[in-house]
Amino acid sequence: MGRDPRWLALIALCAGMLMIILDQTIVNVALPAIQADLGFSQAGLAWVVNAYLIAYGGLLLLAGRLGDLVGRKRVLVAGLALFTVASLLCGVSYSQEMLMAARFVQGVGGAMASSLILGMIVAMFPDPRERARAIGVFSFVAAAGGAIGLLAGGVLAQLLNWHWIFFVNLPIGIVAAVMVTRLLEPDQGVGLGQGADAAGAVMITGALMLGVFTLVGLAEPGRTAGQSLGLGVVALGLLVGFVVRQATAARPLVPLNVFRSRNTSGANLVQALMVAGAFGFFFLGTLYLQRVLGYDALRIGLAFLPVAVAIGALSIDVAARLAGRFGARNILLVGLGLVLAGLVWFSRAPVDGRYVTDVLPVAMLTGLGFGLAFPALMTLAMSDATAEDAGLASGLVSTTAQAGGALGLSVLATLATSRTHALLAEGLGTTDALTGGYQRAFTVSAGLVAAALVLAAFWLRAPAAGVVAGAEEAEVEDLYGEAA
Repeated sequence: MGRDPRWLALIALCAGMLMIILDQTIVNVALPAIQADLGFSQAGLAWVVNAYLIAYGGLLLLAGRLGDLVGRKRVLVAGLALFTVASLLCGVSYSQEMLMAARFVQGVGGAMASSLILGMIVAMFPDPRERARAIGVFSFVAAAGGAIGLLAGGVLAQLLNWHWIFFVNLPIGIVAAVMVTRLLEPDQGVGLGQGADAAGAVMITGALMLGVFTLVGLAEPGRTAGQSLGLGVVALGLLVGFVVRQATAARPLVPLNVFRSRNTSGANLVQALMVAGAFGFFFLGTLYLQRVLGYDALRIGLAFLPVAVAIGALSIDVAARLAGRFGARNILLVGLGLVLAGLVWFSRAPVDGRYVTDVLPVAMLTGLGFGLAFPALMTLAMSDATAEDAGLASGLVSTTAQAGGALGLSVLATLATSRTHALLAEGLGTTDALTGGYQRAFTVSAGLVAAALVLAAFWLRAPAAGVVAGAEEAEVEDLYGEAA
């Protein structure tokens, strides 16, 4: 790496992403404490996560377009500032409504801060071998943020209170903003006159919001089937309207021709399904450990730590080497297979489960699986991207992940809640009923990942020579010499 200023700029970008990833995992560990303090129902608790995911996923594409119009660095710094202020508001929240509103604003800042990072990395490192290393560093930082979040969430929630899981973002956000300001070169956007398709962003965000609200409300008392159906129809109408607008607008938010790439469209669908299963695993797995096995916040953080450690160990270099030797598509299939095995194992989680036999194997399988799958999936999703559309491809990858997470989490939380209510009505005890609900959700999570595995096997293709995967082969030859 030497004294190349691009690597210092990469550190600045990763610092901003670290805060966002840290926040996502640290919140999961503290969910039981938030639920107990503010009185959330199990289905309603999903909104602590979904309020963030909806804004984040719905505005990623618009934020990326704004970066093109007014300057990427400017949007990134503004996003970091907004995220930091919103974290303060989350920390001082005293009601369900205030926390969910602050989480929504936090999601807006997160979208602005992260929408361009992967695309900026791709643009900064046009050489495929350097790009592979840079993406590996980015993946490692994301995994490290996950590991730190798991531990910090447990410690803060245990020793202080859940409010501090948001306050910890304040120093990180300030440092990240200073680093980005000093280390990234300023860039000029093409001007607001080129248009940002705000109407398209409103449509897709509204569709996500209403869709999630509809799904979560299915498990809440007081909502009739007619009301849910009506909201669902409106959400579907907004989604159809978004697609029509993208096909007819002069400057669409998402030019539909980007989906002509088999790998771009397929990788984004695989990502949505995989992340949907993953969010259910972390969210409901946390509640299973707390409400069934009686874990406190610190033990929950330690229980999930092997997941982040495995992801980090593979993502920094190992996954890139394996993808270069065996192909990104093949490594993705192996990774998805490991995740599927872990979720199938968890679908039998018993009432009297023990960590060594019922949780640790799941953590290791899913951690290894995600550590292999995520870098390979990013390689495939970006494999057909040119310098001109790298930002759009980057935004799509992040958007499908957040949309899949929000919708998947809503479905899984609703299924778990409805199954628990049914078992309680049959006369089962609370713990047995809760376990039955979680088992149902973990089974569906496994089904989502199985669908992702089938889609990856029959839809995705190995990237053409000369893109990232091909470059990783060259890197493997450098590393292994004659043996390669």
